[in-house]
Amino acid sequence: MSPDAQRILEPSAVRLGLVAKDKADALRQCGAVLVGIGAASQGYADAILEREASVSTYIGEGVAIPHGTNEARAFIERAALAYLQFPDGIDWDGNTVTVCIAIASKSEEHVDILQSLAGVLMNPESAAALREASSIDEVLELLTPQA
Repeated sequence: MSPDAQRILEPSAVRLGLVAKDKADALRQCGAVLVGIGAASQGYADAILEREASVSTYIGEGVAIPHGTNEARAFIERAALAYLQFPDGIDWDGNTVTVCIAIASKSEEHVDILQSLAGVLMNPESAAALREASSIDEVLELLTPQA
């Protein structure tokens, strides 16, 4: 694992077995994790809800990638991703989301992990493994760019 990839997706930002009452609750939890790990301030967490109101962050295979608006980048302290798993699923405008990968990034630091995510989602077995991960190490292994 490259030091940058390791720094962007920290074990402390992986949350398994969560429950959300609805999409807005899940988005608030995503923002709270990014704030909690010191990647962003509350202004960015609020902007995650704003972004979702204008454009859905659902990308398929039960995964959404919540992130703030471009204007909210000023509230980002450092690049980070957070993985939040909702095993019971959340109605995301007619789709069911079980994994949110929240993004805080001012530039392109997160691109390698998103490329790894795309590869995972293109393979039905690895996509299922990402949705059903039962350990932090499993999540990190699935989302860490391979050298």
